[in-house]
Formats: sequence, C-alpha cells, structure tokens
Amino acid sequence: MTAPKPTFFENAEKTIDPALCAASLRETKRAVYWLDSPLRPGVREPLRASLEADLLVVGGGYTGLWTALQAKERNPETSVVLLEAGWIGSEASGRNGGFCEASLVHGESNGEAHLPKENARLTELGNENLAELIESIERHGIDCDLVREGALAVATEPHQDAWLREEANGEDVVYLDRAQTAELVKSDAFFSGAWSKEDTVLVNPAKLAWGLFEACEKLGVKVFEQSKVTGLEEVGGRITANTAGGAVNAARVALATNVFPSLLKRNALMTVPVYDYVLVTEPLTEAQREAIGWDTLHGLVDLNNRFHYSRPIIDENGGFRILYGGWDAIYRFGGKVSHEYYDSEPTYTKLAAHFFATFPELQELKFSHAWGGAIDSCSRFFSFFDLAYKGKVASCAGFTGLGVGASRFGAKVMLDLLEGKSTELTELEMVKKKPLPFPPEPAAWLGVKMMTAAMARADHREGERGLFLKAMDAVGMGFDS
Repeated sequence: MTAPKPTFFENAEKTIDPALCAASLRETKRAVYWLDSPLRPGVREPLRASLEADLLVVGGGYTGLWTALQAKERNPETSVVLLEAGWIGSEASGRNGGFCEASLVHGESNGEAHLPKENARLTELGNENLAELIESIERHGIDCDLVREGALAVATEPHQDAWLREEANGEDVVYLDRAQTAELVKSDAFFSGAWSKEDTVLVNPAKLAWGLFEACEKLGVKVFEQSKVTGLEEVGGRITANTAGGAVNAARVALATNVFPSLLKRNALMTVPVYDYVLVTEPLTEAQREAIGWDTLHGLVDLNNRFHYSRPIIDENGGFRILYGGWDAIYRFGGKVSHEYYDSEPTYTKLAAHFFATFPELQELKFSHAWGGAIDSCSRFFSFFDLAYKGKVASCAGFTGLGVGASRFGAKVMLDLLEGKSTELTELEMVKKKPLPFPPEPAAWLGVKMMTAAMARADHREGERGLFLKAMDAVGMGFDS
C-alpha cells in the first residue's frame, strides 16, 4: 500500500529546521496576550454574605455576562448577582482568537447535518444576533477593537479549491484565485481563497469581556469573583447557591459555567474539555509587513480538518502582530479541566513550523506570547440548553470554540426559558433537543483518538470521509463545518 502523501502542514514539520522553531519560542511568554494588559479590571471581592436576588448568574465569561446584561436591559428593576469562580473573562472568553462569527451551529454544513428543518432559520437568527451584538457594543461604548472585514478561507491543498468555489456566491462570499488571494495575503501556501465579508467580525476578546463587565456593573449587577458555587438547593420555592464564603438565594438561576463541571449532574457527560493553543508574534517590521501584505485586517482560516485560524492584531503601540492558532485539539484522559494542560510545548513547536512554512519571509520573527485553554466541546459541536428545578434553573453550554458570538444568543434563550414563556427561541428544536452524551472513560478517550485519526486520514484522501466518520455522522456525533 502506498503511503499517504503528507499535507502541506505535515510536510512543514519535517522540513522546517527545529532550531528555528526553538529560537522563535525561547523568550516567549507562556501567557495570554489579551490578558497581559494594564487594562485588566481591578479584582472584585469574593462573596462573604447571604444575598437575595431576582436572578443569579453563575459564571463570568461571555455567556454569563451577556445573560446579566440582557436581564437588566429587559427590566432595569431586576436585581442581578453574578458569581465567578475565578476572574472575569480569564478562561475561554479571554483566551480565544477573537473571531466572532454569525453561525449558531458551527457552520452551515454542521447545522444541516443536525437540524435540517430549521437550519435556514438558525442562519437568519445568527445573522440577527451578530447585528444585535455589534449594536450592543456600540450602544454601551465597549472598546474591544472591533474589526468588520470578515474572514478569508484559504485552500492549502489542491482539492480544497473546489470547496471554495462551491461556497462562494459572488456577493457576501467572493471566490479569489491564487493571484487575487495573494493581493490580500501573500503566501505560496495558498492556492485560492473565499472572502466572507459579512458573517465574521474580529474583537479583542478580553476587552470585550471587560467591557461587558463594566456595562453590567453600570446597570447595577453585583459581581463577585473568587466565588465558586459548590451546589444548588431549592428552599421555599427559591434556589440557594452556596459558596465557601456565603450564599445567594434567587428566584431564578442561569448557569454559564460551560467547560467546567455542570451544577446539574445529569449534564456531567454532555461536554468534554478539548485544549487549543495559540501563538502571537512580536510586531512585524515594515519590510516583513510588505512581504506578506495583509493590509485588510480580516481573519484567516484554512480548510483542513485539523485547521488553523490566524488574524492580525494592531497592538497598543500601533504595531502589527499576527495571532496563529489551532491544529492540535487535545483531549486529556479523564476529561478534567486543569491549568497544567494550558501549555503544550510540542504544539507550540508545530505551530511555529506551520507558521514559518506558510510565511517563509518571516523566519526571523519571534513569538511574544504562547498559551492554551479548554474548549467546552459537545457531540453536536454547538450549544445545548437545559431547564431544571421546575423551571427555576436554566443552563447553556457546549459552544465548541464558536461561542464569542453565539454566547449572546445562548444568554437570550436562557432568559426566555426562565421567564416561562413560549417564544420562537424556546420552541426551537436546537433548544429542545440535546446532543448525545459522551461515554465514560476509557471509551471517551479512545473515541476522541479514533476521531482525530480518522479526520487526519480524510485530509490525506482529499476530504473523503472513511467508515468511522460516516458511522459517527449516522449516530449524530459527526462534524462537518
């Protein structure tokens, strides 16, 4: 049997000098670029009392912050308390690449596979949500470095060109041949591209979280950090959430803990943590910038199953940096969220090799920051919802890396559910239907390993899905974005 031809990025790992990668990472901070900022808000004290509230929000990432903000916008008289186990925006909401996409279902193909009857409407709702998100950012004066230039998908293997041609519609998504793609970003690695101009914006993710935090406090939301909720109990028709230092007794509770263990035990196997890793370069020189172009500040993604995402950053001094992440999505046996997994030196080395192969003119560049984080992955790859304690507790999780925009929609759904009214959102199959749970260990670890290997094989076969991936598709655990 003939050995499969390596993909562009697999070949990069063999051809790029390991010493080059090591030198580029030698002085790199193992820290999150976005969070390494003097703009980070001062700490808020932990909960040290017993409080009453109309609404308690558990979790201080995007989902929790959007829930608190929209609750106050719906009714300014609603008393809202938010409890965060760590620091506002310090987990996935402050660690991602800053791609804010319209899709609520991790791409049209994935939505069609899981919810074909309402996928078209979900596309409309996603576009509406993105427009409302941008309007909210502007109305609240949130400075999050919003860029509205869309995203460029590029083909790094010849067979992917046909996918880009199929995706393009000549209006919102424009097909670009090799020469036209090079006018946007210069790289011999790119055969062609498709520029999607309307369904993606870029943000500084930490500044978005901090801006939402400030907006919440201005509207009267009480926020407590270092206040992990240890359990819920129903007392006298209300819900009490206990922490080490106090408790909140609330009429309604919204759970926005995402990748962390759910306070609803029945959802324990609904998500698993998958670890993703990112590099950010030092500022480019004028010559380096000229060598690659990228004058339009759009995002950049490739079409491999193990894909990369990349984007420009204009730093506080006006310098042009590049964020480069993706490829490895690592599941650790046992499915625990642990900061010991937030760095992966082998992955940083791979990413450096892939970056230098893509942009050989930048091989003198060093990386200033490298970090990782945990993604709340569910088996259908987009969010799911639950309602418990006789309608008093709602939860939302499972965004699988696409939560920057979709978290606002998830918050809106939770508030509708907690109001006990039948709305278009509460009646969606997306809201009523849950994904399949992951199996317990060791089956979960083995399944993820098999899925990863099968997706790599598909990349070698011009995207053709083998028997394992087809079987996963058939049982509702396949992924096609």
